[in-house]
Amino acid sequence: MTALLKIDHLANQWGLSSDDWEPRGWHQAKLALDCATRWQHRPEGQLIGVTAINPTPLGEGKTVVTIGLAMALCRLGQSAMATLRQPSLAPVFGIKGGGAGGGRATLEPASDINLHFTGDLHAVAAAHNLLAALVDNHSRRGHTPRLRPESITWRRVIDSSDKGLTQIVTGLGHHPQAPVRETGFDLTAASEVMAIVALTRDLADCRERLARIVVGHTPDQQPVTPADLGITDALLALLRDALRPNLVQTCEGTPALVHAGPFANIAQGNSSVMADLAASRLARFVVTESGFGADCGAEKLLHIKCPISGLVPRVEVLVCTLRALKLHSGEFDVRPGQPLPPALLQPNEAALRAGLANLQAHIDLLHAFQLPVIVAVNRFPEDTPEELDLLLQLARDAGAEGAAAVDVFAQGGAGALDLARQVVELSARPSRFAPLYVPSDSLDEKLHRVATRVYGAEGVRLEPRAQKHLEQLTQMGHGGLAVCIAKTQYSLSHDPQLLGRPRGFVVPIRELRLAAGAGFVYALAGDISTLPGLPAHPAAQRIRVEADGTIRGLS
Repeated sequence: MTALLKIDHLANQWGLSSDDWEPRGWHQAKLALDCATRWQHRPEGQLIGVTAINPTPLGEGKTVVTIGLAMALCRLGQSAMATLRQPSLAPVFGIKGGGAGGGRATLEPASDINLHFTGDLHAVAAAHNLLAALVDNHSRRGHTPRLRPESITWRRVIDSSDKGLTQIVTGLGHHPQAPVRETGFDLTAASEVMAIVALTRDLADCRERLARIVVGHTPDQQPVTPADLGITDALLALLRDALRPNLVQTCEGTPALVHAGPFANIAQGNSSVMADLAASRLARFVVTESGFGADCGAEKLLHIKCPISGLVPRVEVLVCTLRALKLHSGEFDVRPGQPLPPALLQPNEAALRAGLANLQAHIDLLHAFQLPVIVAVNRFPEDTPEELDLLLQLARDAGAEGAAAVDVFAQGGAGALDLARQVVELSARPSRFAPLYVPSDSLDEKLHRVATRVYGAEGVRLEPRAQKHLEQLTQMGHGGLAVCIAKTQYSLSHDPQLLGRPRGFVVPIRELRLAAGAGFVYALAGDISTLPGLPAHPAAQRIRVEADGTIRGLS
């Protein structure tokens, strides 16, 4: 790893003046609040999306590939910047560990990014939970507008895997300031406030989005919002600095903006609109990562984030691994929180070919958006050259416009030069992007399009509660919103056990939640939970703090 640049040197290299950024330590900074529009006189760069097939529980190195691709583009003489989400503490201390890359493809300072960083996630949780407290207090005191306790939908959030808080009762005690009611906690990454931070364009836009959050209803079924309670700017005050993207660097000195942290299986799964807009005026290529598989993060990028930012990927890089494709053969027993079985890491051409259906499905779904696809095979030490070459050929045979093996974990940017060259070549082609639904489509139709054309389902089945929610949302005038389906990341379907390219299934939707401020409707599919639990042996057990304060075991 090269010596890290002090943040002022990094900013100067990219033509930023002292008014464009504010230092938050030796190696990180906050951009100006108006960064999304500050450099409008500069040409607009091209967005490059990085997504993946359905992963193993340990992940396939999509963050590593995103970082490595940005570094490789810079090695080719291009100006490139990565935009990524801030890791949540839930996976950092839970199943996956840190989210700042690994090996020779890391974001720095990695420990800070993985932990408290600039405090953005804490600000999101503080604003969300302040709203929860103010809502309960308003209802308990009977203020106008009257807010029925049983109608309150605003839950609380926490940035850790604490399954015991999924359902709670508030208002207990001798002098309660909250009505006695059943509620619960979600993960901070699933908060509508987090979604708003990630999707807002500027301070004024954030205020408008916060103002229209629906927290409950009056006795005559009228929605109640922060604007009705007169507390919009109190929330905005907590979020003001959190709206500013965070400037850091890779281990090779390539700039990166790390901002917002919505999960892709339970939220919209992409870094912020403001970060992408700022980066698009600072670099020719903006390499942005979407969470989990293309059925999760990439679909939400294209249907939720892109219409707001106006930026559309010129190329989608589809990350896969030999081990993940073999998993999709269905021959191996893999469980979250457990080591991968040794047999999964051994050469097995039959399992590879059997699992190729998952790769084919993801190529097909990205092609449905009229986007060119480059398959990036992230190499692991146990992979054989023969199987890697076979997979590259199979990827091209499956219709991918490009395919490259990458080894950025061991080689840094040098391990993704072939991928970077293909990205530059394909990005020169005119964009043909087309979404799979438009705002005028009904919510029911939007759910059906995503389920059938992205997941490969026969359709959706709304359970009675979800059907009631759909009717209510449509009557309230929210039919024009996008849909954000929360489902398992391990399968194209709602069922983590349905590997490969499942057929003949119907996606059960058990609940719809309105996120009017974010601009979409959450649809909870199958058994998905908005507050994950811990594995038998969480990553927290391997973290060590050395005598000099260095933190080990985060990645």
